[in-house]
Amino acid sequence: MTQATEVSREKLVQDFRTVIADTEELMRSAAAVSGDKASAIRASVEQNLRAAKAKLAQLEAAAVEKTKAAAKATDVYVHENPWQSIGITAGVSVLVGITIGLLLNRK
Repeated sequence: MTQATEVSREKLVQDFRTVIADTEELMRSAAAVSGDKASAIRASVEQNLRAAKAKLAQLEAAAVEKTKAAAKATDVYVHENPWQSIGITAGVSVLVGITIGLLLNRK
């Protein structure tokens, strides 16, 4: 993960924590207090929720773009180097098979 993505993820987690804390505060105070204070807390919760949703949408779009780019690069590589791709796949398959065989025989 890139540093920018990690920072965005940390910010998103913090935004959700803020939304949860605000919601809990709203629920506690809703029964005891009505009127302006409850409205102010509700507005704060809604604003934080909108911000968190926007961040989540940005992270989702970035993840989709990176996934598409990786898939495209893989497709290009496989079409340009079919025999190397087959060799790599065979090698990885052998390693996975050996690992599974060793794990099954560990009794």
